[in-house]
Amino acid sequence: MTLRRLTEFSHGAGCGCKLAPGLLADVLRTLTPQTHPDLLVGTETGDDAAVWRLDEQRALVATTDFFTPVVDDPRTWGRIAAQNAASDVYAMGGRPLLALNLVAWPSTELPTSMLAEVLAGGAEIGAENGFAVVGGHSVDDPEPKYGLAVVGEVHPDRILTNTGLRDGDALVLTKPLGVGVATTAIKAGSASEDVAAAAVASMTGSNARAALAAVEAGATGCTDVTGFGLLGHLHKMAAASGVDAALDVAAVPFLPGIRGLAAAGVLPGGSRRNRDWVAPHVDAGPFGELDVLLLADAQTSGGLLFGAEPAAAAAAVAELGGAAAVIGTVRTGTGRITLR
Repeated sequence: MTLRRLTEFSHGAGCGCKLAPGLLADVLRTLTPQTHPDLLVGTETGDDAAVWRLDEQRALVATTDFFTPVVDDPRTWGRIAAQNAASDVYAMGGRPLLALNLVAWPSTELPTSMLAEVLAGGAEIGAENGFAVVGGHSVDDPEPKYGLAVVGEVHPDRILTNTGLRDGDALVLTKPLGVGVATTAIKAGSASEDVAAAAVASMTGSNARAALAAVEAGATGCTDVTGFGLLGHLHKMAAASGVDAALDVAAVPFLPGIRGLAAAGVLPGGSRRNRDWVAPHVDAGPFGELDVLLLADAQTSGGLLFGAEPAAAAAAVAELGGAAAVIGTVRTGTGRITLR
């Protein structure tokens, strides 16, 4: 068996081969929303996970996420995919309890020893974040895919949702952007060691502290920034919350070297689709197409985006340190985004 690079099997570039947001929205509109007195969060507003009330003190948070390889090292890919899946629970203000593996594997093309490394990476993330990764399901597939189905818990009165941004909130972003560009460069073999290392460090970083900071800041609106990019996820959350957002472009953190790669044409197709999808809702002002594309860059295992009263938002950023930043504000509106 001639060993090939993992990213050679991924038919897309740095966006993990996720469906375009417009296409997904068209499909979801055909479904009948589920209702039940104990279903606290369903699919109506595109939240990160479903929430089911058990009693007055406890609710379950359930989510799943998987994607094609974005790096070539199998254990690192497993760690990224597992952290990305757990992030949906953190985005709801919850704590992961357990997870099941989801595996698609080309058994005639890649050795099972490589799959074992992928699974070991996922198990490591579970151990580091205090949840168990047990069992799961696998299928034979020409294209490798990996992720988790995650179950967590949250207090029913402290759920963070896509609809919770409030007039006057300051927006906090807890990780830098640029992962889509970086992983596209990794697949093409054009990423420097520094760019690749920074992207992997960001993708494998947990959002547990960010979730705690959001809750302590009094946030009610939160999402994680993943495949739809910052602009896509912000538009969804702003529209669902009935607000408009003013985004301070200079304050948005990026991984090192990303702008140069993007200027050279290293951009995943998912970022361009994101940009097209949000175009009717974004006032770019003085900013050019490259700036907008970078803000729409499709992320994998990105940071949390939440809103809090300005002083509390500043305190959360100071507590988190690193790349966390206040990147804008929201006011009552209809989901429009203005770049300033």
